[in-house]
Amino acid sequence: MHMKLVPLCAFLLYIYLPVQATDSLSIKIGQMIMVGMPGTSVDASSTVIQEIKQQRVGSVLLFENNINPTNSISNLNRLCKDLNKAAKIPLFLAIDQEGGKVNRLKTKYGFEAMPSAQQIGSKDDDSFSVAASQTIARAVHQAGMNLNFAPVVDVESASCPVLGQKQRCYSPSVETIIKIAGFMYEEHRKAGVISCVKHFPGHGSSTKDSHLGLTDVSKTWQEEELLPYKQLIADSSVDMIMVAHVVNKKLDPSGTPASLSKKMIGQLLRKEMNFNGVVITDDMQMHAISNFYGLEQSIKMAILAGVDILIFSNNIKGSKDYTAANIHNTIKRLVQRGEISEERINESFERIMKLKQKLQ
Repeated sequence: MHMKLVPLCAFLLYIYLPVQATDSLSIKIGQMIMVGMPGTSVDASSTVIQEIKQQRVGSVLLFENNINPTNSISNLNRLCKDLNKAAKIPLFLAIDQEGGKVNRLKTKYGFEAMPSAQQIGSKDDDSFSVAASQTIARAVHQAGMNLNFAPVVDVESASCPVLGQKQRCYSPSVETIIKIAGFMYEEHRKAGVISCVKHFPGHGSSTKDSHLGLTDVSKTWQEEELLPYKQLIADSSVDMIMVAHVVNKKLDPSGTPASLSKKMIGQLLRKEMNFNGVVITDDMQMHAISNFYGLEQSIKMAILAGVDILIFSNNIKGSKDYTAANIHNTIKRLVQRGEISEERINESFERIMKLKQKLQ
């Protein structure tokens, strides 16, 4: 076991948790779980509140269906405060707020209009890019959240049904993507919001939607799609990276999806690209994963590949819902059976806690 890792984990547990009667393994596992939730408010009996109190979940993902159409901003703020109040360790409270068509925080709820990535990129005006970045970051902060799954740094391809066709990419130009992503990162940082770049190792050339099934980019993917990640990592501008569920046999000949691949996460992203921040999956209930891998198998593969946080949004039609308790028990069982080491859990816990220190 890494001698530097254990003292830091113990120190972080000491800071955030009562010393008496703590199951440190359970707490660490809980920090690796992000779930979605129903409703626009919570009370003491809400499942998500109980799971937060029992430290089975460390992050919550919110969608438009969590926004009360009446007094939207104040009610969303109250929801976020109530969720965090139940937590012994501060939560990541996350949202997908890219602007354009991926836009939960709409004008009808009292937020400012936000342009799409394609609109920002096609204008390619630094002052406009900064202003748009400020608007998006301000909205997320105003809503009470501290993590935004943006910017998208996929290279634009007009034929991609889930990205290019929905104006979710800045540009086919890698240089433009890197520049605007830098603005987005900086303005989110100023607003007190953590950014998560996505979708590693590149989803922009896909011809299918991984929400719906297997998505193989082996024939269309180009190595330049790694350049935004390489540059932003080198600039120390990346705290978190979301890994896609795409198959890319150029990077992993076995055909394992990136989110479950040791070659793409452990080898390429961690060792070759030297990324030491938090790796998070795309939604594990997307059909590219759930239609081909069982819950236990997909969780085991993702963690062994080097993932730190797993998302289960409970927001994908046709997918079975999973509570944090289901997921937590599955991970703990894998550790108890020796299929995942405690050292591997400690590695993720350390990275998560290091990033959560920025929330203070």
